[in-house]
Amino acid sequence: MRIVSLLPSATEIVCDLGLGDDLVGVTHECDHPRFVADLPKVTRTLVPHDAGSRDIDALVRERLKTQRALYTLDLPTLERLAPDLIVTQALCDVCAVAEAEVTAVACSLRGRPRVINLEPMSLEGVLDTLRAVGRAAGVADRGEAVVSDLRRRTDVVAARSERVAAHPRVVLLEWLDPPFSCGHWSPELVRLAGGDEVIGRAGRPSRTLTWEEVVAARPDVVFIACCGFSLDRTLVDVPGLAARPGWADLPAVRAGRVYVTDGNAYFSRPGPRLVDSLEILAHALHPDVHSLPRGLPAARHLTPAELGVGEAVGA
Repeated sequence: MRIVSLLPSATEIVCDLGLGDDLVGVTHECDHPRFVADLPKVTRTLVPHDAGSRDIDALVRERLKTQRALYTLDLPTLERLAPDLIVTQALCDVCAVAEAEVTAVACSLRGRPRVINLEPMSLEGVLDTLRAVGRAAGVADRGEAVVSDLRRRTDVVAARSERVAAHPRVVLLEWLDPPFSCGHWSPELVRLAGGDEVIGRAGRPSRTLTWEEVVAARPDVVFIACCGFSLDRTLVDVPGLAARPGWADLPAVRAGRVYVTDGNAYFSRPGPRLVDSLEILAHALHPDVHSLPRGLPAARHLTPAELGVGEAVGA
């Protein structure tokens, strides 16, 4: 079977199902596992490479008004690859090629490839997408095996968290300029990790926040996982937080409990690495309870200087 993936999480799903050799085309953003970087790219981005966070936000809002995505298909490459199966998504209106465009293009391709749309809103929904891709690719048993292992790891974290007496108030931010709450599966990950997400709502999209909402939430922990941003790119925006009214007085800042992680690799990709995300988050919230599995990067624990509050942290 010749498979084309139109989003990074789908690429990871295909590879976790043992179908990496069947993958013939991916998006310009697909980077895991490493070998997929060498595969033909079937999408292009409309986002300037040097755009700032607020500029990206403005571009997204403008595209939403016109119901147009930020990415477009490279039709000649897609035609040359002649896929049997195209895996795409209908969850986010701007973060992948528009569903209508994919469907229309598939109808014009030789052999009329099957298109499977993934739109999970929860961790269980993500597991269901693994099963769905497994069935579509003829490896249903393998899909069940992968899901079973991911569920086992999730259950281990949840069981440990049940032994935690105090669950900190958490605000997980998916964007900084302007601030966005977390949504979809992320509030569920916070709960499983032994925290209480006080702004984001499970199963609902993330939303733009006023900074006053963040201050009023008085989080014990601020966890930053910017959608589509690497750790290094996220750290570029972190200094701007110190200028926000009330930042230095947040319980999380005063206690020195602000963490940053690679949101692009983990929390914003609804694929197998969401369970990695859970393990990273659990370790940050309760390091004495949750050990960090070998090979996973710990969330970056911001220093007083990075928080912009000097030595007042922890006072």
